[in-house]
Amino acid sequence: MNNPTNDPSSVNNGSLTYRDSGVDMDAGDRLVENIKPFAKRTMRPEVLNGIGGFGALVEISKKYREPVLVSGTDGVGTKLKLAFELNRHDTVGIDLVGMSVNDILVQGAEPLFFLDYFACGKLDVEAATEVIKGIAFGCEQAGCALIGGETAEMPGMYPAGEYDLAGFAVGVVEKADIISGTDIQAGDAVIGLASNGAHSNGYSLVRKIISNHKVDLKQQLDGKPLADLIMAPTRIYVKPLLALMKSLTVKGMAHITGGGLLENVPRVLPANVVAQLDGKAWHTPALFDWLREMGNVAPQEMYRTFNCGIGMVVVVARQDADAALKQLNAAGETATVIGSIRTRQGDEAQTQVA
Repeated sequence: MNNPTNDPSSVNNGSLTYRDSGVDMDAGDRLVENIKPFAKRTMRPEVLNGIGGFGALVEISKKYREPVLVSGTDGVGTKLKLAFELNRHDTVGIDLVGMSVNDILVQGAEPLFFLDYFACGKLDVEAATEVIKGIAFGCEQAGCALIGGETAEMPGMYPAGEYDLAGFAVGVVEKADIISGTDIQAGDAVIGLASNGAHSNGYSLVRKIISNHKVDLKQQLDGKPLADLIMAPTRIYVKPLLALMKSLTVKGMAHITGGGLLENVPRVLPANVVAQLDGKAWHTPALFDWLREMGNVAPQEMYRTFNCGIGMVVVVARQDADAALKQLNAAGETATVIGSIRTRQGDEAQTQVA
């Protein structure tokens, strides 16, 4: 007698399958097969095994004498809502990588590997493939391996056509080379590296402005569709800044994410100094002027919410500034001295833009 739990025909007799509950494991398998070639392009020699196992194995290179692991995690925020509306899923994958690898970079860490978490109500294999293609491309830009992740299909948890993302990056730095900002002093130069746009911060305000004014994202701004400017992915600064660290002493770095320039730069400053920035020293992209004017956003609120055109801040000794600019610009960055470090007076704010 056949066991009804093993008899495929039992499905017709009222028994349920996982697919009946809304989870399609075959779709998940197709996604894994789709992304394997993209993940393969990101591999590093330290990776002993990657996608497919219960866990990925990564050894630490013998080039480090006292290796310290640095980890970071982040998401993409409500920029995802615009990705759903515009049906653009590749660039948010780059955002996901950029948010984490740029964070661990500021402590001097070289990113080793990256994992992603993709959660949805019903898996759309095509959209998920585009997301993870973007993640793999971001990993290539950062020089780190995409070694695995988790795809969670959870019926009833997310509206149709929507998903959530989280990313996890691990890097390594020589203990003696950790960048802490403790050596920053009055007279040092503050260098700004241009952003690609709003990156992945402030999008609740961006969406509010769009909604309030019923903005058509197909309209042109600075010669491009507004949608292109708004969805431009986070710039990944890993390779040029790792190279710069080998050439000269970088005293401190700040990734300009949530909190903008006003709240991120102080995170790397000693308590006795201020970063005095000149708001006219760098080009402010048209997107930020549009957001400020359309939303009637005060200048200080702009600097506290958005990167306003500066995605990464680097502090070096004044005598190293010219060499740093030359190397960064030769590497394809748009780098400018945007201010200097001065002595702090009382309890004044540690980042000021004039």
